[in-house]
Amino acid sequence: MDKYFELSIGSFTKKLRLCKIEDDLYIAAFIMFGEVELTIECARLLLKAAPDFDVLITAESKGIPLIYEMSKQSGKKYLVARKNKKLYMDNPISVDVKSITTSFVQTLYIDQSDISLIKNKRVLIVDDVISTGESIKTLKQLILKAGGIISGISAVLAEGDAANRGDIYYLSKLPLFNSKGEEL
Repeated sequence: MDKYFELSIGSFTKKLRLCKIEDDLYIAAFIMFGEVELTIECARLLLKAAPDFDVLITAESKGIPLIYEMSKQSGKKYLVARKNKKLYMDNPISVDVKSITTSFVQTLYIDQSDISLIKNKRVLIVDDVISTGESIKTLKQLILKAGGIISGISAVLAEGDAANRGDIYYLSKLPLFNSKGEEL
């Protein structure tokens, strides 16, 4: 039997299906793809709370529609740290990451043209959900390698202990769950 968590953000309420990570650890699946109105509202709310920034960055993930909308609303450029080195990339830099939602170590890449957007600029990190913080840690390393300045870290949701971090701002807390669907 499927279990769900009801999440409210602004005027939106959404039922999120619980997905097994370990025997007694479940997460609520938050997918922004196809949720245009929710994405627009989340971008507006995140920008309202954002520190000053010059450029936005996210990992190649479910956060892409969000960062696109934040770029559109703010008029600032965005870039995506890619999960694979592409043929068009000129002398890219990379950092390895191990996320809770993947079963293997991944590498994130940015190209020289991306580096030129970041160097000496205030960069706002954007994600849909911050959980373990590994993706954020990797993005921070990429920004610093490229000579950028981290202006802030934003997400729609902070999952589990991530909600206790003092270095991020987010719209709502997302609890973790046990096998009975109870919040941990």
